[in-house]
Amino acid sequence: MSGTALAPDRTRSLLQATVPLGLGLLVLAGFLVLAGFPVMPAVNALWRGAFGSWYAFSSAALVHATPLIILGLAFTLGSKAGAINVGMEGQFAAGAIAATWVGLHLGALPAMVAIPIVLAAGLLGGAVWITAPVILRIKFGITEVISTLLLNFVGYAAVSYAVTGPLQESGRTYPQSDAIAASARLPQLSHGSRLHLGFVLALVTAALLSVLLRRTTWGFRLRAVGAGPRAAALTGRIPLTKVAGVALLWSGALAGLGGAVEVSGVSYALFQNLSPGYGFTAIAVALLGRERPMLVLVAGVLFGALEAGAGAMQRDAGIPAVAVQVVEAVVIITALLTARRSA
Repeated sequence: MSGTALAPDRTRSLLQATVPLGLGLLVLAGFLVLAGFPVMPAVNALWRGAFGSWYAFSSAALVHATPLIILGLAFTLGSKAGAINVGMEGQFAAGAIAATWVGLHLGALPAMVAIPIVLAAGLLGGAVWITAPVILRIKFGITEVISTLLLNFVGYAAVSYAVTGPLQESGRTYPQSDAIAASARLPQLSHGSRLHLGFVLALVTAALLSVLLRRTTWGFRLRAVGAGPRAAALTGRIPLTKVAGVALLWSGALAGLGGAVEVSGVSYALFQNLSPGYGFTAIAVALLGRERPMLVLVAGVLFGALEAGAGAMQRDAGIPAVAVQVVEAVVIITALLTARRSA
């Protein structure tokens, strides 16, 4: 197919990704008016907190965007095979626990060895966490929507147990772990900024997944199963359960990687409420990005900017940061509706 023929499809995808965000911002403005808050000071604070300076953009917006991009890609990978992974919060937690435990024991290793080990531990933790839903789907036909969702609560409990039990800090005073080894921490990309190497990892993951989905036989089989499972089974002789199961395993692994990146790049320790809901916000990121890896990357940055701007809006304009969740809710609903109409 020629580049000219692809242009209208790309333009339509861009418009479909822009409309939900624009509508969400309009609804936010209406919400502020109804609640009696001044709109312009709120919008100005939102903008300054996200894009007001390079420090605000890099140290707040892009740092918030990094786990959202990785988890958005995790959701996209499963969804392409017709598997809906809504348990990314639990997989994120499992990856964070595994990365923390490993990171506490790597002080004697150089960073070039310790960092890959910590990230691999996160991948493995997320994959192990989603293994049960994969088995339930393959062996018993139980939908992963229910099983992955329920495991989120187990993940929260596992973090609470870890930081008050085996991984609690040495003084046994606070519900958190000790800091991981310095060699296991992701380096910052520039002096005076909190932006770390995990953002580059998110960029590379998005590019790699885009190539895998579009340029490889594995990606074609994945998309075929998601687009038309019956046709894929009858015409292409593609094993549906195997392809979907593998996609779910990798989806969980990527979500676990998000937890490892958060521990090794931001918090340097494990504590309760490490994720402020990244696993659920990432679903909106994937939907806004039309489940296309490079658009998910852009959507992740936009949502990261919203998260950063929400904090500034609360500090500077006295408006509850949860108001930004109105935007996220509208984005999800609108993206689902537009996706259904274009299907």
